[in-house]
Amino acid sequence: MGNSTRTPGSTAPAATGSAPGADTTVTGTPGRTGSTRRTASGPAVAAVAAGSRTSGSGHAERVFLVQTAFAELGGSAHGPGEIAEFTGLDDSVVYRILQSGIYQRIFERVDRGLYRLRTSAAQLAFTALDHRLDGATSQTVLGRLRTATDGGLAFLYMVAPFSGAHRQCVDMAVGDSDLAELGMTPRDVLSVTRSLRTGASGRTILAYLPAVLQQRVLAEPVPDQAGPGVYRDNDALLASLAEVRDLGHALGNEECMAGWNSCAAPIMWDGAIMGAVLLLKLKSVMPVAPDGVIEATKEAAAELSRCGAAVPAADQD
Repeated sequence: MGNSTRTPGSTAPAATGSAPGADTTVTGTPGRTGSTRRTASGPAVAAVAAGSRTSGSGHAERVFLVQTAFAELGGSAHGPGEIAEFTGLDDSVVYRILQSGIYQRIFERVDRGLYRLRTSAAQLAFTALDHRLDGATSQTVLGRLRTATDGGLAFLYMVAPFSGAHRQCVDMAVGDSDLAELGMTPRDVLSVTRSLRTGASGRTILAYLPAVLQQRVLAEPVPDQAGPGVYRDNDALLASLAEVRDLGHALGNEECMAGWNSCAAPIMWDGAIMGAVLLLKLKSVMPVAPDGVIEATKEAAAELSRCGAAVPAADQD
């Protein structure tokens, strides 16, 4: 449908009609082909290779592996056996960690033999994100992007913390525009721009999410108010996600609303997708995104990615 462009000689992996298998997770650097990580093997098993250790750092590693399993497995709740298989730990070890975590308010039992992270885990995340990115910095970066693209509308979208896999606009640089020119009502903005199925920024975020969340988004209907260029076929949508990971950006042709084209690039913190920078221009002004717009958008996203980067472990010694 022309919603994204390809570089000569690049090829996207064949689409399957569903998200990548639940036993893989997309990793890698934006602009490079993503790699996959198998569950119940690889890093998870390597981290507990010294399985005979029962205290000290060995025990701490096991606790962190169990916590991470909840995030990577997806779903609402999991049993000790499932977590043990994923991490390579013994069932009894996982069970003891879960029971201890209940008293420490890290996990909660929701049904017989099923556990999930408590909402207190979100407080840890909020604390970790605090002071990573302030409004003055994002305004400066988005303002420079607007200038570099001759008055394009620049937006900052972040992964929404509630209501499943969605996005939320948290900042913008639009000059004196009241956004009425987009031809969208507040209801349209809420339904269309929060979906990860629609728009260059939505697909950019979706491309780097774990497979279990991709599957959830693929099962959602396309918003009725979406533009004529939205991806309605899951095969085409999946192929576009592989292309986003390959190129490090997405181009949208009238995906969210008619008459507007877009370019988006991912914001990555510690290897995880946190959001995307979006640049919008009228189709009559930008029928095809020029290289200058693409590079300016990617540079803005890279700068915001650097704001959230963790201090290298070597510098903390």
